[in-house]
Amino acid sequence: MRELSLNVLDIAQNSIAADAATIRIEVLENTDAHTLTIGIYDDGKGMTEEQLKAVQDPFYTTRTTRKVGMGIPLFKMAAEQTGGSLYIFSKVGLGTNVQAVFNTDHVDFTPLGDINATIVTLVTMNTDRDFLFRRKRDEREFVLDTAEVKSVLAGVPLSEPAVVQWIKGYLEENTKDLYGGATNEID
Repeated sequence: MRELSLNVLDIAQNSIAADAATIRIEVLENTDAHTLTIGIYDDGKGMTEEQLKAVQDPFYTTRTTRKVGMGIPLFKMAAEQTGGSLYIFSKVGLGTNVQAVFNTDHVDFTPLGDINATIVTLVTMNTDRDFLFRRKRDEREFVLDTAEVKSVLAGVPLSEPAVVQWIKGYLEENTKDLYGGATNEID
């Protein structure tokens, strides 16, 4: 994939398909270490040991609409081509954790892309789930917790146009603050 944010979207869709009620997505940047760590953690069905081994194979998928599953293998390849790594933990009935570490100063580092648009899409298209999005750059960080937003909105759906605009604005403003007011995110 051309942007890591698309990998996040794909893996989060797997979490949704696994009936996860809560999906936590973390994007953690350490500029001193030149690393970007992306984690997608869910409380879905989880996987068996056999599925866990097979999920890194591009010719394995649980989907019936196509015969290949490229999400995890491409995410793994993107991390490893920078000298990074991919870690997956899953337990049936408990959920799945996927975490990738990228070396951002490597020539083969894939740009993060528009992670905010990915989060907005996930949140507004899956209002029956809770998302906890945490973005950190060195010592600065922010969190978007849809469970908190839902409690404040008291029944107003997250897909309501005014709410969508607020979520977009919240993500944009806080991302800008992470970069000291500049807009030069990791690309």
